[in-house]
Amino acid sequence: MAAHAVTDGTAARAGAGPVPGERMRRVLGAFCTGVVVVTAMDGDEPVGMACQSFSSLSLDPPLVCFCPGAASTTWPRVRAAGRFAVNVLAADQGGLCRAMAGRDKFAGVAWTPGPGGSPLLDGALAWIEADIERELPGGDHSIVVGRVRDLAAVRAARPLLFFRGTFGHLLAR
Repeated sequence: MAAHAVTDGTAARAGAGPVPGERMRRVLGAFCTGVVVVTAMDGDEPVGMACQSFSSLSLDPPLVCFCPGAASTTWPRVRAAGRFAVNVLAADQGGLCRAMAGRDKFAGVAWTPGPGGSPLLDGALAWIEADIERELPGGDHSIVVGRVRDLAAVRAARPLLFFRGTFGHLLAR
């Protein structure tokens, strides 16, 4: 089988053995994703985590999915809540995304409770509230399937994108 050159100077061949994690991260970084913050309530305390592995899964039934890392300290708190909100971030919310990846996530962050009680972040493009339907193993991540209970698009702006390890935005038309 012919090798295909890759811009990082390596070659891709079928059956070449295990794929190193760093190479996978570098190559898959060429896939542009949107950025969301998954939120929930842990008792009276809001919890949240930045996430780029989010997707619509099914229209009938209405399902979404996201993939928290196995080392996440927030995911067990979201799991315990049994429901979550997905907040689709706008291009001007990179700072909010970085805050949600840190320790004091909700310091100075404006939010309101959604219809199901999960935190909806001010300024997000859209939100989706869902109940946890299923959690599946996915290597060093979990695959979480949520049944959508309510959703809305609330702001017309450009989305926050993640590409090759950094935030970006859509170019003007």
